[in-house]
Amino acid sequence: VGISSGILRPEITVKFFAVAIIFFNSGISLRSEDLRRALVQFKVHFFIQGWTFIVFPSLIYLLVSLMKDGPFDKLLLQGLLVLGCMPPPVSSAVILTKAVSGNEAAAIFNSAVGSFLGIFITPSLILLIVGSAVDVPVTSIFLQLSLTVVLPLCLGQAIRRRHRMWLERNPIPFGTIGSAILLLIIYTTFCDTFLQTDTHLDFLSLISIVFLIVILQCALLGLIFFITTQPWLDFHPTDTTAMMFCSSHKSLTLGIPIIKIVFSGDPGLSVITVPLLVYHPTQILLGGIMVPLLKEWMYSVGRNRYTMAKHV
Repeated sequence: VGISSGILRPEITVKFFAVAIIFFNSGISLRSEDLRRALVQFKVHFFIQGWTFIVFPSLIYLLVSLMKDGPFDKLLLQGLLVLGCMPPPVSSAVILTKAVSGNEAAAIFNSAVGSFLGIFITPSLILLIVGSAVDVPVTSIFLQLSLTVVLPLCLGQAIRRRHRMWLERNPIPFGTIGSAILLLIIYTTFCDTFLQTDTHLDFLSLISIVFLIVILQCALLGLIFFITTQPWLDFHPTDTTAMMFCSSHKSLTLGIPIIKIVFSGDPGLSVITVPLLVYHPTQILLGGIMVPLLKEWMYSVGRNRYTMAKHV
């Protein structure tokens, strides 16, 4: 049902409509002043984009360098390198940041900017780290992102400005809509992941890569949390949650097409895609687990700040 070309047609419903609904949802529910304020949060933007395109690939490169003489499948290691080069997602980080009441505006901005930058940076990183090069259809991907990210966001903001009072009197369950779309993305991703019957991977290799990716994501989330909560950096807790999701997540929507283009004709293509196919649903599931924990942390930080302010 959820596989590509199946009844749900995720290559259309998820790739275009679901992403467009997410950003329309954000546009119509987000206050314009919050979005304008997020545009000038340069420290947050530099951290997220720098982590995505510099720190993350570097850490993966070091990890693979340590593992290259081990028993791991060489194509899986190549897939890990490619995973490190991927841009941030256009949907999951925004939904999870919104769910935890984080800096949704910053998540939207960085998801959009990172996706556009990824059109150019990701193929260049793959060339630099893996050694494969090919011309990426920049125009078609740019148009797709414009139609599914920028246009719905602007349309949502325009409707909010015109009907703000009505929207405040008649609240729409935006959170429920976002959660339903996230479940659709998880379901269709798992369907396509388990449809990969031509990967020729043994069970031990598959279990090993799943275990490694779970450990990797937990370590990255912990490291980002540790860095962004340092007092001298002066990040707000809402910024920390946005940076955790935006910096550690990788895009399947943009990633798989880029991998298929870069490694077109490569007999190991199906194995190279496995790390990203495993990483994507894992990041959403871990993110869902993190939501109540981060909510509780943000509440405790806010309560402590309020208590300190009362005693000043």
